[in-house]
Amino acid sequence: MCGIAGAYSENSLAGRYVYYLLFSLQHRGQESAGIAFWTGKLDYRKGMGLVSEVFTERDLIPANVAVGHVRYSTAGSSKLENAQPFIVKSKVGSVAVTHNGNLVNYLELRKELENEGGVFTTDTDSEVIAQLFSKLLLSEGDLEVVLKSLSEKLVGSYSCILMVNKKIVAFRDPIGFRPLCVGETEDGYVVCSESCAIDAIEGKFIADVKPGEAVIIENGDLEFLKFADCKKKAFCIFEYIYFARPDSIIDGVSVYKARTEMGKTLAEESPAVADFVSAVPDSGITAAIGYAMKLGLPYMEALIKNRYVGRTFIMPKQELRELLVRMKVNVIRENVEGKRVVLVDDSIVRATTSRRIVEMLKRSGAKEIHFRVGSPPIIAPCYFGIDMKTREELVASKHSIEEIRRILGAESLSYLSLPGLLNSLKKLGGEGFCIACLTSRYPVPVPGELSDHVGEPED
Repeated sequence: MCGIAGAYSENSLAGRYVYYLLFSLQHRGQESAGIAFWTGKLDYRKGMGLVSEVFTERDLIPANVAVGHVRYSTAGSSKLENAQPFIVKSKVGSVAVTHNGNLVNYLELRKELENEGGVFTTDTDSEVIAQLFSKLLLSEGDLEVVLKSLSEKLVGSYSCILMVNKKIVAFRDPIGFRPLCVGETEDGYVVCSESCAIDAIEGKFIADVKPGEAVIIENGDLEFLKFADCKKKAFCIFEYIYFARPDSIIDGVSVYKARTEMGKTLAEESPAVADFVSAVPDSGITAAIGYAMKLGLPYMEALIKNRYVGRTFIMPKQELRELLVRMKVNVIRENVEGKRVVLVDDSIVRATTSRRIVEMLKRSGAKEIHFRVGSPPIIAPCYFGIDMKTREELVASKHSIEEIRRILGAESLSYLSLPGLLNSLKKLGGEGFCIACLTSRYPVPVPGELSDHVGEPED
């Protein structure tokens, strides 16, 4: 679930644009950040930590072209060697690769490349894309042929922005798992994961990159190139549930409106008798507002978030998540004491955060906690870029809703139904989603899992 960005600027402001784009995409990854610049040659800076911690003013060197990345690790460990962009130098020149997604078959592809003499310096799937692209570019030459060949080899999710010498090549996989969009600035163009980043630099949104489509930016010219057919779109529904910023519009659907609609549907399906509605900040707020609107209940804050603590779900280790939950939120005692509270969150993955928050509210005197979840139970692992690797860590894969209610210590617990979720998005024009984590059926073949294509476990 990384954030990626690229920019072309006639006034050599590309590096600065990418810095601000990454800053606006910080919610997508907090482990490392990097920017590669083209100044007649390739230069780059990257490091562990937040964008503001990695870069200084001195690092933002004048450049006409730049690409950048903020990392949230699912394939490969959390260390500097795995920070992006990845740089590959060959006879075709320098290639800097940024990748958002996760390949199912990257170990197989890596072995194939190693057998042909490839040397890897990291343990991530993104380096496989970097080396494979460079190899295909060297042998094929034609970019459309290269991208078509790449799409036939890669299995999984990938939105990528590459800097090939002074050219930007951005593309989205044929299923459209991950978001990617294009915008225009006063002196050029930008490509990035979410539209909110384009707004932040006062750019003009042009279009979402379609599944199986590439965007080429070179010498100030913008070109769209279709390299693969989208036979079945499977956009990650978790983007609308949790990951994307609410002020983004993805594939024509406002994330804010989507979450509000989910909250309204949740209220229709699972109303509660309570004094007020509150949210687990920040990702539960929009659904909670929708829930309160539908039932005519007041919306109040029961919890205040420490804005200097990052998103606990995307922290790399469970022990770190548990520590940060205690530092992340605090209860407003006077609001909850003696009150019946509807508490809305976007999802429950491991139940760590939810359980501790219910405990905190009860200790502060809340009379009843009615927990409502703006998504269906997550029952299956994600192989496409979300850190939910095994069924064992997913509380809903091994417990009933009543058992989860007891684990949380809430008076009641209800989830949004799958039809309710899909209908909420359909009202806004959204369709074609990957819902594998909610159904255990995957849109591409995954070893040992059921696939929508074949209906049987893969060998």
